Amino acid sequence: MAVEPVKLSDQEEKPLEDTVVKVFRCSKVVKGGRRFSFAALVVVGDRAGTVGVGYGKANEVPLAVEKGVKDAKKSLVKIALADRTIPHRVDGRYRATKITLVPASPGTGVIAGSSARAVLEYAGVQDVLTKVYGSTSAKNVVKATLSGLMGLRTKEAVESLRGVGIDI
Repeated sequence: MAVEPVKLSDQEEKPLEDTVVKVFRCSKVVKGGRRFSFAALVVVGDRAGTVGVGYGKANEVPLAVEKGVKDAKKSLVKIALADRTIPHRVDGRYRATKITLVPASPGTGVIAGSSARAVLEYAGVQDVLTKVYGSTSAKNVVKATLSGLMGLRTKEAVESLRGVGIDI
């Protein structure tokens, strides 16, 4: 089941917030020395179930961040939440990275590294446990976390897909 992107017009009730997860510096050696360029990995969300990830590149950091925010707003997705946590345990994968997201009891907080924490907090998750396996590259962890969040289903969604009732 594919997750549909969220339209910006749907987002008028809650303002989007953004944060820079990581800034990458790349250098190119030219005749006069080194020339630097920058890339920014950015997360955008409304802290109420909508989140997006963007990547922008430019010759200066502020321009790279601005491009990253613009890119993230294009890729907003709606996440299924259960109050302050996620509805069930889920694994997210992206290339050499695997992340496990486990629902936690109220008051636990977001137990995650900085890359996964940014995605989870801006998605609106307040209580969750995480564990990253494999590559811990910021780009991979962010995309794996988003992949896991997109795999979440509420009890009602599963019932309607299967056409049966579920007793928990």
